[in-house]
Amino acid sequence: MIDLARVQKELVECSKDAEGSGIKVSPKNDNLVLLIGTIPGPVGTPYEGGIFQIDITLPDGYPFEPPKMQFKTKVWHPNISSQSGAICLDILKDQWSPALTLKTALLSVQALLSAPQPDDPQDAVVAQQYLKDYQTFVNTARYWTESFAKASSRGIEDKVLSLLPFFIIGIILWMHVIERI
Repeated sequence: MIDLARVQKELVECSKDAEGSGIKVSPKNDNLVLLIGTIPGPVGTPYEGGIFQIDITLPDGYPFEPPKMQFKTKVWHPNISSQSGAICLDILKDQWSPALTLKTALLSVQALLSAPQPDDPQDAVVAQQYLKDYQTFVNTARYWTESFAKASSRGIEDKVLSLLPFFIIGIILWMHVIERI
């Protein structure tokens, strides 16, 4: 059974240091099993300036079993699936310890962005590019960061949807004007 008191304590600890570390964790809904984590792209990497969202699901055995983490934000990295967002990281598998927390797991994911391990890839295509044509890898990773992880690229659908009521009102007003002509 999930130790909900520990999860609540971890969420409080993350929120205390969120401004300094940039790492945030919050519940998706009112339950503490589905969470969303946010990490900033590390400075000096192609991910710099990006904000990456990670879906977190806590298994029944948490904290004795690792959280299940998957990038929600698309990212170009040898150890992260460019298709599904799956993460290849030992502490999220067999090297997990109950002494670790959600924050330390997210810090490890952030460190993975700084130090790819192409010899143990999650995405073989990205790993091949990293090993054979590093500059193209960097350019692609930077492009993906610009496209999917920067504030200017996120929420476009939300912005369009927020304008929809004004568009509808405009059409209605225009129809009234035409009726009077």
